[in-house]
Amino acid sequence: MDNKIALHERMEIHEILNFKNLCLTKAATMQGLVGCEQLKSILTKDVSEGKQHVQQLNELLKRDVSL
Repeated sequence: MDNKIALHERMEIHEILNFKNLCLTKAATMQGLVGCEQLKSILTKDVSEGKQHVQQLNELLKRDVSL
């Protein structure tokens, strides 16, 4: 099985990665500003999961491009 991704797939993954980075930045920033502990807990979980998602997307981008 070929594990390469096509160029258009790479571009789509890059767009998703940019969006996920923006969400991660916003959640991390808001985490320090909120006073509600329940909301802070939700944001902490979102930051943790967001970092995992970014790592997974970066792994996909490391694959060779098939043209």
